[in-house]
Amino acid sequence: MTDPESGRRPKYQRIADELRTAIQSGTFAPGDRLPGENDLMSTYDVARMTARQALSVLRNEGLAEARKGAGVFVRSFRPLRRRGIPRLAHDHWGSGRSVWSADIEDRALVIDQLEVTPAAPAGARVARVLGLDSPDAPVCVRSRRFVLDERPVLLSVSYLPASLAEGTAITEPETGPGGTYARLAELGHRPVHFREEIRSRMPTAEESTRLALEFGTPVILIGRTALTEAGVPVELNEMTLDSASYVLEYDFRA
Repeated sequence: MTDPESGRRPKYQRIADELRTAIQSGTFAPGDRLPGENDLMSTYDVARMTARQALSVLRNEGLAEARKGAGVFVRSFRPLRRRGIPRLAHDHWGSGRSVWSADIEDRALVIDQLEVTPAAPAGARVARVLGLDSPDAPVCVRSRRFVLDERPVLLSVSYLPASLAEGTAITEPETGPGGTYARLAELGHRPVHFREEIRSRMPTAEESTRLALEFGTPVILIGRTALTEAGVPVELNEMTLDSASYVLEYDFRA
């Protein structure tokens, strides 16, 4: 039985629906080339712009990717499942593992861009979150880009009070087993409580370039504050995720 609503949808969306169903059913497997614009124009009797829009829908959803001079292919990339609660457990980073290792399983997550500034002005926003006295108060800034399966998936910038980080491995490119949280714990500032704020928006031009985003792909923004037992904030981590590369998972008891 034909869905009466389907006839009211734009043609490019209906074409995208059929291609999406074919991908999900396995008719088109990861790595397979999808019908090109000329093929879709002939099959569905539509204009080139309509065919192009249909393929763009699949690319924006992260199901397909364009390869210059070759066409549009079913994306073979397996999305990351970001397990929001287990990854921050003390048993995880406290045993020397990175918080990121909870997401990647047996895959290799590489930091290909890393910049550490031991002392920079916090600015009003960061100073407010970290409870610093002044926007000019110094913070240690750790900026990183993460690449998985040769694809950039995440930009991360961490801010920590310089008074905590000064003279420690936190100001070094390699912070050691367990990362920043393990070093904070050794200094007597163990994070025991985390607060995350999540929102989504379209990327800036710089974010699109650094994450190699398909046109029209939004980013997920996660701002995480780490606090000690006394409620003192010791880190603000602002993350920008390629929305087509991530599934956010939160599993907890009622």
